[in-house]
Amino acid sequence: MTAARRNGQVRIGGGSAVVFTEDGYLLTNAHVVAGADGGRAAFADGTRMEIDVVGADPLSDLAVIRGRMAVPPPAVLGDAETLRVGQLVIAVGTPLGLTGSVTAGVVSGLGRSLPTSVGRTRRVIEDVIQTDAALNPGSSGGALADAHGRIVGINTAVAGIGLGLAVPINATTRRIISALLADGRVRRAYLGLVSTPVPLSEPEVLRTGQRRALRVVEVIAGSPADDAGLRPGDLVLRAGGRPVSRAGDLQQLLFADVIGAPFPLAALRSGVVLDLVAVPQEMTEPG
Repeated sequence: MTAARRNGQVRIGGGSAVVFTEDGYLLTNAHVVAGADGGRAAFADGTRMEIDVVGADPLSDLAVIRGRMAVPPPAVLGDAETLRVGQLVIAVGTPLGLTGSVTAGVVSGLGRSLPTSVGRTRRVIEDVIQTDAALNPGSSGGALADAHGRIVGINTAVAGIGLGLAVPINATTRRIISALLADGRVRRAYLGLVSTPVPLSEPEVLRTGQRRALRVVEVIAGSPADDAGLRPGDLVLRAGGRPVSRAGDLQQLLFADVIGAPFPLAALRSGVVLDLVAVPQEMTEPG
């Protein structure tokens, strides 16, 4: 697949994609179609057609495109939450322009983090899949499938020899895909805090019933977190009524449905559990 700039003339690169609906929608990486509104796609069965960019989300490195003609049968989206280290996976894509290439490997690691950025907005893609299936330039946007042929990830980066990374197909990325299909973009909520996962001490475990929490490292002045009363050093136990203990737990909750709505937080401070309420704002990129 190749993508073109908005004038339809300048080619800006290529990559891979995977059909995931019968009516012609394909999933790829945002960086594959960055700055483009369309391009051309060639399929393994010889089909060629123009494609349009439906929407892209650089902060998850996912994008949805659509073919202008009938596309080959779609793949089935699986669930990366079922993966285990050592499990067989298959990478399909167009490495170095070789259409329809297939490589096999294993899941080398789970729960990896991949930093991303758009302008001054920094974010981390959580639960990235690490694999030793051979990936090369052009593999980006291609499918990472399990032994049953279900798509469990979208290949996104080559981090080194024998070290490839894929964005997982899970509940969070399904929400992102749905938003791209509906609106062409993903609206995210902003709290204004930086946190890191930490284990709790035995007295804290007895007090809270949790073994891990998110320690607040920084609170942005004037942010919803600041207005709610969170302070550096607080241990966030629950957000939106759900326990949080991993780096991505908060990110998974901060979508459009909580923007401007009361968002309950429970935090442990000096041995006391505080019930706080924040009102998340919509995340915007400064001009």
